[in-house]
Amino acid sequence: MKLVYAIVNDEDNPRLMAELNKSGYRVTKLNSTGGFLRSGNTTLMIVVDDDKLDDVLDIIRKFSSSRKAAINTNVTPAAIGGAYIPYPVEVMVGGATVFVLNVEHFEKM
Repeated sequence: MKLVYAIVNDEDNPRLMAELNKSGYRVTKLNSTGGFLRSGNTTLMIVVDDDKLDDVLDIIRKFSSSRKAAINTNVTPAAIGGAYIPYPVEVMVGGATVFVLNVEHFEKM
């Protein structure tokens, strides 16, 4: 058995969880916060048999797409005399970070 930790953007979470549930996978959801943009993330924990791992990873890939978004930075450009002006920057958001671990014992009570 495998334990899949998938850290996904909050915007991707509802579609991804719905599709995993529809495909028969039980999912535990943990709310978390990202570091770089301090944006909301969701960590999903899924226990699957070894032969179902590729199916779960395919679903995560399909429903956790990366996309570009504009954010305002908190950086003060030195070239404009130190005044604070929000400066929009385009960054990639979404996608998933996935960890797969071996499970020695699993018991549902």
